[in-house]
Amino acid sequence: MGASEFRFFLSCDINSPVTFRIDKLDGIPSVQKSTDSGLVSVAEEKKQELYIECALYINGAPFGLPMRTRLHTTGSPYCWNELITLSSKYRDLTAHSQLAITVSKHIACLFLWYFLCLLISESPLVAGMGCFLRKTEGLIGGATILLFNSKMQMKSGKQKLRLWQGKEADGSFPTSTPGKVPWHECGELERLEKLMNKFERGQIQSIDWLDRLMLKSLDKIKEQESSKHGNSNLYLVIDFCSFEHRVVFQVQSSLLKNLSKSGAKFVTVWDTELGKFNPSEHKQLKLARSLDRGIIDRDLKPSNAERKSIQSVLKYPPTRTLSGDERQLSFRERPFWVSLMTEKRALTKFLRCVEWSDVQEAKQAIQLMYKWETIDVCDALELLSPLFQSEEVRAFAVSVLERADDEELQCYLLQLVQAIRFERSDRSRLSQFLVERALRNIELASYFRWYVNVELTDHVYNKRYHSTYSLLEESMSKLPPGVNGEDGSKLWQSLVRQTELTAQLCTITREVRNIRGNTQKKIDKLKQLLSEILSELTYFEEPLRSPLTPSVIIKGIVPGESSLFKSQLNSLRLAFRTEDEGTCKVIFKKGDDLRQDQLVVQMLENLDLCLTPYKVLATGHDEGMLEFIPSRPLAQILSENRSITSYLQKFHPDEHAPFGITATCLDTFIKSCAGYSVITYILWIGDRHLDNLLLTDDGRLFHVDFAFILGRDPKPFPPPMKLCKEMLEAMGGADSQYYTRFKSYCCEAYNILRKPSNLILNLFYLMAGSTIPDIASDPEKGILKLQEKFRLDMDDEACIHFFQDLINESVSALFPQMVETIHRWAQYWL
Repeated sequence: MGASEFRFFLSCDINSPVTFRIDKLDGIPSVQKSTDSGLVSVAEEKKQELYIECALYINGAPFGLPMRTRLHTTGSPYCWNELITLSSKYRDLTAHSQLAITVSKHIACLFLWYFLCLLISESPLVAGMGCFLRKTEGLIGGATILLFNSKMQMKSGKQKLRLWQGKEADGSFPTSTPGKVPWHECGELERLEKLMNKFERGQIQSIDWLDRLMLKSLDKIKEQESSKHGNSNLYLVIDFCSFEHRVVFQVQSSLLKNLSKSGAKFVTVWDTELGKFNPSEHKQLKLARSLDRGIIDRDLKPSNAERKSIQSVLKYPPTRTLSGDERQLSFRERPFWVSLMTEKRALTKFLRCVEWSDVQEAKQAIQLMYKWETIDVCDALELLSPLFQSEEVRAFAVSVLERADDEELQCYLLQLVQAIRFERSDRSRLSQFLVERALRNIELASYFRWYVNVELTDHVYNKRYHSTYSLLEESMSKLPPGVNGEDGSKLWQSLVRQTELTAQLCTITREVRNIRGNTQKKIDKLKQLLSEILSELTYFEEPLRSPLTPSVIIKGIVPGESSLFKSQLNSLRLAFRTEDEGTCKVIFKKGDDLRQDQLVVQMLENLDLCLTPYKVLATGHDEGMLEFIPSRPLAQILSENRSITSYLQKFHPDEHAPFGITATCLDTFIKSCAGYSVITYILWIGDRHLDNLLLTDDGRLFHVDFAFILGRDPKPFPPPMKLCKEMLEAMGGADSQYYTRFKSYCCEAYNILRKPSNLILNLFYLMAGSTIPDIASDPEKGILKLQEKFRLDMDDEACIHFFQDLINESVSALFPQMVETIHRWAQYWL
């Protein structure tokens, strides 16, 4: 099933009786009693035997026979856990079907008294007294719940209903005893219980230690709420059955005819073909376009409303889908589009309005495209997205890329390799262009070969990437000798030897992992392998280019300076001997997918926000290299120095400066905190903790390990901004001038990041077809999440206020106790 598909059952097709489970009653019930002076409500001191009566109402009228719990329950807590099966079936339900539930005491006795009254006397007064007694003597309360929600989907799972004490459940529509608490009356407890319901349904990922902490916190919050408001409210918990897919309301065809005859104004019918190709609509749209071409008036100008509509389309982000009306209006106003040919950003929107299956229309659009003002590289990337299948349009986009220099092209190379999968042929204009540029720059060729090599395992597009890989090999092998005397064949062999090196490093990693014992024993084994068994790695037969940094020539590995990290993966920290007799340190990981890290770091490289974008190269789906930057995790720094301030004082002391740290070092720290706070918010990076927050000696804080992005997070209730209180304490706390400076840097960085939003969205959109976990899981949803983060509906000034509120809200959750923290974030996410 595709990620964007929605599978469901129609209610009219389910020929099963309506079933649900009565779970329990929360709270201490009171019972209505009659006295000489009238009716009073008192809490029952003795244990009560309670029963529950359930009745189905359709459109306000009773339907079928009422049912009640077979077994009674005595004393608090009142738990039935009994399955109720009604005589009515799901196919008989309407959109306004309600379940009326009444809790009372001694129902059997009251029914008996009621019928005896009817049998003994036909007097309306006596019968009325019997009915009155039924409603008062022993009545606890009632509640009513709709079986379908506002989206016409059947409710499932546990539902908590608030009882209207002293009232029998009202089945009329609209009901006077709604069980669901209105949103404006919901307290913190109700919001948390909704989250708990999601957790029980499996919609929130389970983490054992955090779950236990959360459940403890919920109990404390319940106690606090009870002490504040008392136990006056009663809640009944019922559990609706869950089907394999969602159940959507649909009227039976016979009922539909009867409803139309009865004069019903509106009947909701779920369209199972919604969003699919409609031949009739397509034909009508095509006819309208052809008529427009026949009567087009060159001097005809759009109305003000039409002009505003087109101008609003021009402001749309590249990931927003145009509606049918917007596409038709836009193409109908071709004379107006002609007047916009000097505006670069208008071309992509115009081409999205074209019906490319119409040969004549496509021909006209291509002619206008080549007359348009030359577009920027950012817009050319959009034309290479899966939205555009026309070979002419994609070739035009490549012609724009030809003007980019090697440095700029390398910034987008990862996405351009992904765009090859959207081409119409194996040896497309795009793949030929990338090969041609790779032949002119060996560094570009090295990265290009690795990016293509990783995609060779793609089961869907491996043939296409094999074709591109072969084209690169053939073209490079034919190159004549260069200035240094190397011909193309030798150049290609030097790149292939990079793969041989990574294969040997994978072997070393496996050997080291198999050693039993502590980390030191594994380090000794690593040095032994490099010095003896695999001594050829100490000095290569021929120098080769570093896979991570092709401009650096490496000659071998220095065993004495190499080590490994104390972690489950036992990543290698290798010191390579360089051609200029220096060393470059690299981390080699086996068992981790670094393609996602590679993507995030690529975004950091293109932004000037005082970040530390270390180099990352995925050499496979579960292996890769990372640049080693001398630094320490915050967890280690805090355990050894107690605070970030104490650590920085060792390297940049200044007795006269605030916190005893030089102003430059402190400002660097604040700027880096601001930059990463913004980028982690925009990309919705998850799983942040003190072990993947690193700090350099000069005060640069940076993040590593981007295994969770675009909202995916192993922790429930993650805050919108990733800050820790230790970072805030290093700035002097929330009341200091340095915290104010931090907020200012954050707002400035956020507005800087919003300006190239179209470029970032295009880069992510080109990755939509990749197999990178957090993008492949639901590409459309992920891109929309990213788009929302930029708040393109706001201007810069409004965004400053928005982001300041976001920071304050995140910071306010850092200092209270854990209970209050979970409480606050639960409220935020609901």
